[in-house]
Amino acid sequence: MSADPVLWNLDGRGVATVTLNRPEVNNAYDAGLIGGVLAAMDDLGKEPSLRVVVLKGNGKHFQAGADLKWINGVRPKSADENEAVSRATFEAVQRLNLLQLPTVALVQGGCFGGGTGVISACDVVIAADNAMFSITEVRWGLTAAIIIPQLCDAIGVRQVRRYALTGERFDAQEARRIGLVHEVVPLAELESAGAKAVEQLLANGPEAVAETKRLAMESSFGGMGVDDEAYARLVRMHAARRQTAEASEGLASFAEKRAGNWRGKA
Repeated sequence: MSADPVLWNLDGRGVATVTLNRPEVNNAYDAGLIGGVLAAMDDLGKEPSLRVVVLKGNGKHFQAGADLKWINGVRPKSADENEAVSRATFEAVQRLNLLQLPTVALVQGGCFGGGTGVISACDVVIAADNAMFSITEVRWGLTAAIIIPQLCDAIGVRQVRRYALTGERFDAQEARRIGLVHEVVPLAELESAGAKAVEQLLANGPEAVAETKRLAMESSFGGMGVDDEAYARLVRMHAARRQTAEASEGLASFAEKRAGNWRGKA
């Protein structure tokens, strides 16, 4: 297993690269990866030269959503412990969402579940032509509660009502059509496309960029603060759903590689 679930570095231009580093599980998130993202945000917040954050996933896939083995280990714990897990997950996405600097996500391979929320929280999203997407939570009897606001910002309620309810997979071109990503490039050109976007951001006044992002966020679904009751409710719902019989069946179906048996589950 990778020693550090999240890596980051800062170059001389003030460009930070944050890399999700659990390639052995397709960068699925667990407590370590969530903590790593929060720690990276803490460390980067101390860097006065920071101008742009680039988010990447190590390996063949960008981010495969939650590590369901970890989720299955969390669900039998107390309600308070489950809420703490959901709150940390929310905070990691929301801190990225509200960062007063431009963010660029580079997506290759799979981007599922929470991964779609992560890229919805970024300002510029570039996908390789091999990228695949899905808001998968309902397949396992779970909900995408804490990333719904970011997804509504990115693709609109109408598209969320389709893709978050069906859990179906869609390709990079469909992700571009609905607004989840801004640009699709060949996999071999993903890094160069990201570098071009970074150069465009660096050419602009940093204070003007920060103010423009802040103004845009004031009118967004995802711009609410961490302490808003609306978000506290989403955290509670996210945690409570994990502890239902339906989620138990969904996670069992994943582990056993079979379809979920939803009859009589609630």
